Amino acid sequence: MRALTLSCAGLLGATMLAAAGPASATGAQNETGAQNEIAQAEQALRGLTLEQKIGQLFVVTVYGKSATDAHAMNQQMYGVATPAEVVRKHQVGGVIYFNNDDADNVDDPLQLARFSNGLQRAALSSGARIPLITSIDQEGGQTTRISAPATEYPSSMALGSTRSAENAGKIAAINARELRAMGINQNFAPVADVNSNPLNPVIGTRSFSSEPGLASELVAAEVRGYQDSGKRTETVSTSAKHFPGHGDAATDSHTGLPIIERSEADWRKIDLPPFQAAMAEGADSIMSAHISMPSLDPSGAPATLSKPIMTGLLREELGYDGVVVTDALRMDAIQKLYPNTEAPVLALEAGVDQMLLPANFADAVKGVSDAVASGRLTEERIDQSVLRVLKLKAKRGILAKPLVDERAVGKIVGSKKHRDAVSKITDRATTVLRNDAGLLPLKKPGKVLVAGWDKADFPGYPADPVTSLAKELRGTARPTGENPTEADVAGAVDAAKGADTVVVLANGLRTSPAQVSLLKALQATGKPVVAVSLQEPYDPAFADAPTWVATYDWRDVSMSTLAKVLRGKLSPAGKLPVDIPAADDPAKILFPFGHGLTW
Repeated sequence: MRALTLSCAGLLGATMLAAAGPASATGAQNETGAQNEIAQAEQALRGLTLEQKIGQLFVVTVYGKSATDAHAMNQQMYGVATPAEVVRKHQVGGVIYFNNDDADNVDDPLQLARFSNGLQRAALSSGARIPLITSIDQEGGQTTRISAPATEYPSSMALGSTRSAENAGKIAAINARELRAMGINQNFAPVADVNSNPLNPVIGTRSFSSEPGLASELVAAEVRGYQDSGKRTETVSTSAKHFPGHGDAATDSHTGLPIIERSEADWRKIDLPPFQAAMAEGADSIMSAHISMPSLDPSGAPATLSKPIMTGLLREELGYDGVVVTDALRMDAIQKLYPNTEAPVLALEAGVDQMLLPANFADAVKGVSDAVASGRLTEERIDQSVLRVLKLKAKRGILAKPLVDERAVGKIVGSKKHRDAVSKITDRATTVLRNDAGLLPLKKPGKVLVAGWDKADFPGYPADPVTSLAKELRGTARPTGENPTEADVAGAVDAAKGADTVVVLANGLRTSPAQVSLLKALQATGKPVVAVSLQEPYDPAFADAPTWVATYDWRDVSMSTLAKVLRGKLSPAGKLPVDIPAADDPAKILFPFGHGLTW
């Protein structure tokens, strides 16, 4: 790991470093920088009361779009009206932004920069005077909290289809620079889970691949891109997630506790390598998974609360000494099984440092405070985690420079340079799975009808790829929703009568028989039909069509690339980063890893 390399360099001594030349001199500078960061963190720790230290252990959500917005939920959750008051009163270590109806933090890039600065000023005026970690889940694809005019980019699985670590690193560097310009200094990414279960309800295209080698390569590239692509004030902390690996889950941990019956040997072969790759690149933090893996901890405890996993494996065997943060404690996998006062204490006992989104903040803080008062947790144990958090803040320049230049936001975020770079990368992702009718490319498409999946209420983003693609193809749009009604299907069939070519966008056919009915009905018209799997590429297993294309994402940048491929302006270059098994026989592979047609 990088920290060990620096420590060894420090043993060489000044004379040997000077004799070794410029590379060793750079190593000495890095060592000096690391020592300065440690000194900053230790000094900051010495100035904190126990109450302030406990505050540093929590990352919370605040409600509103500015530091001074009064919101009823702030009052309900924290006993104060505004986000700034939450930070000043509770002196938390970090906040996390969301774009949903709940927290509703995101409007536009300049608003976020002002919001971030307002929260940092509140932190600096609190008793602790410690700047915040400001975090977000900006993974790309479906998990995008900040949409246009910020640069949008495709899912991790789309990047996996390009087979390019260089592309993954470029995407991460662009995202890092834009996030930091908006005052966000930590991204809960990359997803290091290997999506080995095609039926996984929560990971899917958030994973780079079902193959550990490819996932590891791209995880490492993204960690480098986020953390090492520029000045400290242009980089963000990463959080490789969800350790020890959420890729084989059959249950969504937001709604229940997944139990993964994987042997330890298989875990070491499949799930572990991407996390090792992230740690080898010096990932600032690791996020835990709310999963039970009995082969790693026979007690069946969620990994987040498991000392054998968090300490025995992650800390002791793997030697990781960065920040370990929980996945959201308000998720049902934890909240339904453990009292709000107990979960954070168990997490700290397991070896975790920061608690993300406790269901009840006051109860969580009380649980930790009471545990220290009773001797169950020592203040030394609290110090250990707080020091890791403060080291991260020092390493990213948060302690030294927490505020951002609001005047620079418009020049950086969503710049043409960034958008063009992402578009060029996305152009390598579209994968043609099947072209049995020789329909592609569409040499003379004539009048084009685009029908199928849309979800206009997708959090923070009007998901309307049907209209987006129809515009690109100069065709007619007929959105039919997630679960088209008989009337929707009949309307699409009627519209197809006036079309020469039909493109059907699908998303989640396994759980939507109505979408399958739509595709079959449009095929029955006798018109040439192109079926497109918009997100997870597994849809072809649930509906037969002679022409299948996978895009791994439905955002505008991916629809633009799809249009270029369909019209023959771009040769498809994507290769499947997963196997696509038959729906009725998982052992039968319809389209193998690496498959992808071109012309």
